[in-house]
Amino acid sequence: MTQRVDLATVMDRLAIDELVTLYAVAVDDSDWSAYRGLFTRDGRADYRSSGGIEGSAAEVADWLAEAMRVFPVRQRLIVNRRLRLQDLGGYSGDEAEVQADYVNPMRTEAGDDYVSGGRYHFGVLRTGEGWRFTSVVSQEKWRRGTGAPFTG
Repeated sequence: MTQRVDLATVMDRLAIDELVTLYAVAVDDSDWSAYRGLFTRDGRADYRSSGGIEGSAAEVADWLAEAMRVFPVRQRLIVNRRLRLQDLGGYSGDEAEVQADYVNPMRTEAGDDYVSGGRYHFGVLRTGEGWRFTSVVSQEKWRRGTGAPFTG
């Protein structure tokens, strides 16, 4: 592998890492326009494991805008990122998969604390606008707090 190919791979990894960070910030800041912009035109998201919905990025953004009103304070932490870039004989391809663990502390309007954790599965595609999600699947593994936070 040449130094140039290595640099391209590093740049791809950094860009995908930035995409995952932008996702967390968009959700935590209720920036649903930014959320939609992180996906490909046919991108989908699936939050069913935590009581949410599955659908197009636009449908899910609309649902999240309503569902997250219950939690005016939230801060998802996305850690332990494992990134697999498509390998085209030593060259980076145009697709990637990311698995990353999350911890998601939130506070309700009433001041009750709620926290959940699990794993995200991100499908990523290189587009003319940069790397974008083709899919986001949240796999909740645990939660602490009273009641189910969402109704699908």
